[in-house]
Amino acid sequence: QVQLVESGGGLVQPGGSLRLSCVTSQSIFRLNRLGWYRQAPGKERELVAIMSSGSTTNYADSVKGRFTISRDNAKNTAYLQMNSLKPEDTAVYYCYAKISGWRDYEYWGRGTQVTVSS
Repeated sequence: QVQLVESGGGLVQPGGSLRLSCVTSQSIFRLNRLGWYRQAPGKERELVAIMSSGSTTNYADSVKGRFTISRDNAKNTAYLQMNSLKPEDTAVYYCYAKISGWRDYEYWGRGTQVTVSS
């Protein structure tokens, strides 16, 4: 199984920056998908940014130009650098991973709270 542990959330002012980390129990090259989702109160969980096999990276339109997803293979860690934060970015952010094979497996972290408020 794969375990995902997020960290780095907190309270920031609008326009501020924050970097989230996701430590995985599996070597990153074994993962077919690795990225971030978020869920705000009263809303469905939505994709924020994700890295896919073939080194393809996708971002939600709402975060393009502000957020950057990256990884450190040696540390088995994914990052989400969030700049120019807005109040609407307030949500619980979840790390996500997927392994595809004879059957697909999906894994979720427990989430880290990000609050953007003045």
